[in-house]
Amino acid sequence: MKSLFSAPNMNLTSKQRVQRTLTHQPVDRLPTQINYTHAMGQKLAAHFNIPLDQLPTRLNNHLLRVDITYERQLSGDGMVAYDWWGVGWDTQEEGYFTAFNPLAENKDLDAYAWPDPQAAHLLDQAIESIAGDQNQHFILPNLGFALFERAWSLRGFDTFLMDLVIDPEYAAELLERITTIQLVLIQRFIDLGIDGAYFGDDYGAQKNMLFSPQVWRHLVKPRLERLFEPFCSANLPILMHSDGQIAEILPDLVEIGLTAYNPVQPEVIDHIWLRKTFRDRLAYYGGISTQTVLPHGTPKEVHSAIIECVHTLAPDNTGLIVAPSHRMMLDIPLENVVAMLEAFQTL
Repeated sequence: MKSLFSAPNMNLTSKQRVQRTLTHQPVDRLPTQINYTHAMGQKLAAHFNIPLDQLPTRLNNHLLRVDITYERQLSGDGMVAYDWWGVGWDTQEEGYFTAFNPLAENKDLDAYAWPDPQAAHLLDQAIESIAGDQNQHFILPNLGFALFERAWSLRGFDTFLMDLVIDPEYAAELLERITTIQLVLIQRFIDLGIDGAYFGDDYGAQKNMLFSPQVWRHLVKPRLERLFEPFCSANLPILMHSDGQIAEILPDLVEIGLTAYNPVQPEVIDHIWLRKTFRDRLAYYGGISTQTVLPHGTPKEVHSAIIECVHTLAPDNTGLIVAPSHRMMLDIPLENVVAMLEAFQTL
């Protein structure tokens, strides 16, 4: 697996390895990352006979995401958990399913109790995590559900898609309110000394975008560019997760500052096209399918998929954080996780 472009004599920290990878510099080996749902984390920790909080170290994860600190509220029956923005999430699902959209019925943006991004203790856990890490891992603020996804989580998915077409002025104002709050959080995270950005905002389905590229360019892109700008000004790389077939807008994302694209799901977007189109203008994070090969393949097929992903996206042995495309869920057999870890050791 080692290429002529690797740097075998280096002894890099996880942070240094990611920094060099994102800028297509030689590394001693490719960085790796395995994320998982809480339920899958418990299963893995039991398998390895370790406490849950030691699992990232056991998996040799290179990235450390930090988040805001807030008191999570539960419904009386425990079936719904409310996030910082007031959105209710179904606690019985392993994925992300809203059970309550606070702007679904009353769309009055002035009447809504928006969260305060200047709250005093909002970054307490992030500060503690950064201090405890001692500069070993590549630290990213978790800006998942950053813009479009935050809007639909507040309004409801179908409702906000209708807003984009029927009431674009309202959709724009909702996106603007979200952008204003996110910009305050972003600056506070940057002031802590983080290493880059991690955004999450899904724009695609399996075969096409969820809404037209023209609508995205009109309503989402300018505001996303404003969210990217503080990181660009600070010369910090931007990693972004965006599910689905978004090939048509990937050049736009690179244009406004995207450094690394995730999930690089092989069933959805062509790895050969990506490398041919962007070369070293774009790095990648992910590439190993949690839709097909990890849950349904054999350990040998998992190993082969990893080799093929690296061969295609990182022919120079850099520019790729090798990882499952999404958080691993309970449908992935433990033997395939072991096979993935063994393959990672050969990179």
